Amino acid sequence: MANTQSMCTSFMQELMTATHNFTTGTGDTFKAALYLTTATQNAATTAYGVTGEVTGTGYSAGGVTVTNGVSPSSTNASATAGVAYWTPSASITYGSAGSPVTLSTAFDTVLIYNSTQSNKAVSVHTFGSQTITAGVFTLTMPTNNTTNALLRLVTT
Repeated sequence: MANTQSMCTSFMQELMTATHNFTTGTGDTFKAALYLTTATQNAATTAYGVTGEVTGTGYSAGGVTVTNGVSPSSTNASATAGVAYWTPSASITYGSAGSPVTLSTAFDTVLIYNSTQSNKAVSVHTFGSQTITAGVFTLTMPTNNTTNALLRLVTT
């Protein structure tokens, strides 16, 4: 099966029960785990799990902590429509110059999940198939605005 980019259905329900807190400083801790091209991460993913996660030198199971220096924002596009949005405040990076990562099996997906709340899944993001040998892998975050943010909730 293949990975499919999506906001996780369970996450949308959990927003209605105030399970996730994206507030800067006092909010939950979010993480980003990488998955193989052969994994099956999609809207039905409910929590972080090791099945299909990459393994390799310099990569720790569970991935890395997401830098959350920006609280969610919202705006009204009209009297009946609005957008709430959030993007991590820094790129998501695996490895460093002094501690490179080697992931020799192809991967193409990152799962954002809430490690504070029992590893509940937030969203699945796909990109082109990658491998890396003794290097740094960086996912550059989009601009945090109503049209480009990593997470966007839109009413019409």
